[in-house]
Amino acid sequence: MDEVLAAVGPRLRHIRQQRGCTLTALSERTGISVSTLSRLESGQRRPSLELLLPIAQAHQVPLDELVGAPPVGDPRVRLKPIRRGDATVVPLTQQPGGLQAYKMIIGTTRSEPDPRTHEGYEWLYVLSGRLRLVLADHDVVLKVGEAAEFDTRLPHWFGSTGDGPVEIISLFGPQGERMHVRAKPRDR
Repeated sequence: MDEVLAAVGPRLRHIRQQRGCTLTALSERTGISVSTLSRLESGQRRPSLELLLPIAQAHQVPLDELVGAPPVGDPRVRLKPIRRGDATVVPLTQQPGGLQAYKMIIGTTRSEPDPRTHEGYEWLYVLSGRLRLVLADHDVVLKVGEAAEFDTRLPHWFGSTGDGPVEIISLFGPQGERMHVRAKPRDR
């Protein structure tokens, strides 16, 4: 924190000089005394929001530029599809552990059940096509807009019905984490 604050003064001086503005002119535009502005730029005065906001406004720069805030990372997820046979899996989350989200497009050749078990809990939502889900003794077909959730320690398999490809969203998490979707917010 001290390093960040120490860098503010030189940054203020650089921005002011870059704009060809004198301390006197900046004082008139901000209402901050010349001596206070000088002490800010030399690092003898600690910057505060009360001082930085009028300076940012006078220079027409974002406050982040005055304090040298790190740029905010791009929030978009860089989708990197993974091909597995005639299925495409697109990871929608980037953080390891916890809940993981995937978009899956499963082709028609993945239509013969091969049930497996593993630790975890899964939630599936059908975006397009028809999904065949074999879960223990159940063999069901989910249509567009339908969802299923299950403990993956049960023998399970899902794929196409064979009539065409199916597109789904899958949320998978460690054992004990369950996914819940609400159609509308609760009344408070």
